[in-house]
Amino acid sequence: MNKLIFPLVLACLLAACEKPEVIFADYDTFKVTSVQSTNVALSDGTLNPVVRLMEDDEPETKVAVTSVAHAVSDLLGSITSNNVIQVSGTYTGRDVDGSPVTLSGKLLLPRDGKIKNMVIVSHYTIGANYECPSECFPMEGIVAAKGYAVVVADYIGFGVTAGRIHPYMHVSSTANAVIDMALAIKPYLQYIGRAPESDEVYLMGYSQGGSTTLGVMRTIQRDYADVFPIRKVFAGGGPYDLAATFDFAMETDVTGIPCAIPMIVQGINEGEKLGLDMSDFFQERLLENYDEWINSKKYTVGQINKLIGVKNLSELMTDEGRDKTSEETASLYRALVRNSVLDFTPASPIYMFHSKDDKTVPFVNAQRAEEYFKGRDITYDFGHYGAHGMGGIRFIMSVAAQL
Repeated sequence: MNKLIFPLVLACLLAACEKPEVIFADYDTFKVTSVQSTNVALSDGTLNPVVRLMEDDEPETKVAVTSVAHAVSDLLGSITSNNVIQVSGTYTGRDVDGSPVTLSGKLLLPRDGKIKNMVIVSHYTIGANYECPSECFPMEGIVAAKGYAVVVADYIGFGVTAGRIHPYMHVSSTANAVIDMALAIKPYLQYIGRAPESDEVYLMGYSQGGSTTLGVMRTIQRDYADVFPIRKVFAGGGPYDLAATFDFAMETDVTGIPCAIPMIVQGINEGEKLGLDMSDFFQERLLENYDEWINSKKYTVGQINKLIGVKNLSELMTDEGRDKTSEETASLYRALVRNSVLDFTPASPIYMFHSKDDKTVPFVNAQRAEEYFKGRDITYDFGHYGAHGMGGIRFIMSVAAQL
């Protein structure tokens, strides 16, 4: 062997046997793009404002922020480390058609201590790209401080794929994006010496993430049960039955989240490749602006709702778009049914949370879930917990208490 090559090979072999000095290095399946260290709580015991909480158009948002500031002290009493390492990176996932695509997301870890389990998170509805997990400290990442590896994918349409339409509420492609990131993170954690003590995983998600989490559970049970044995699932405030949500909105002619109308129509159209014409669904003002408001990824959900300015479906959608007997709407409605997540048998315990005061994701979704999953190992936590945003905060704190 060449005298120059041998020492180099030996050095590489020795390095491979040692714990890397740089704890976050690129790995074949997860490519690190940035690393930062963040304290969950400030010196006065309040939540660090860099933790991004859900927006809510209703006044209770301010109450939610105050509640978290007080509640975080309880959480901090049982954490492993106040300091959390945020690791943004990319991985190879599956596109809507199943072809390979580079996606992004974030891994959050406690600075010190052992890792108990992996927590696979499906995030809630966002509008602006700077809200996506790889670009911020997602509120679900708080639980990393209790000794967990929290994995949060951006989804197709955010992060490195921000220039694309997000297939909003298309359950299979979104669930795959979440699972593919977890598959990439698993060997990465092993490589950096922070592999969890248990192979069992927790699944967690609120709002859009609540529905996606059940989709993730369904897919893992079917395809990855040996890779990710599920210990428990936490699902909150989710639109589990899209068709029922559509029907409820049509009956009341009101939506608590106006931006969801164009998001769902074009998102399901993108995910299912329906070939629908948005002019058949959107009234003129929305039709002229939805590409800027939604697809530019410049505006948050709250900002988009203000730009839209109305909550009545009759002012947002055409008569044809609200008529299930029309060919186009019937096609969309069938796709909504296909993207319901109330179509499988859970094999692990579920904690399901929903506020009865929620006007963003109608409580009918929780009722339908309770009816469908009757007799299964599910704990239902339904109560008057405030608006959707406030419910999200209460959900996070409840999950943290159970972990």
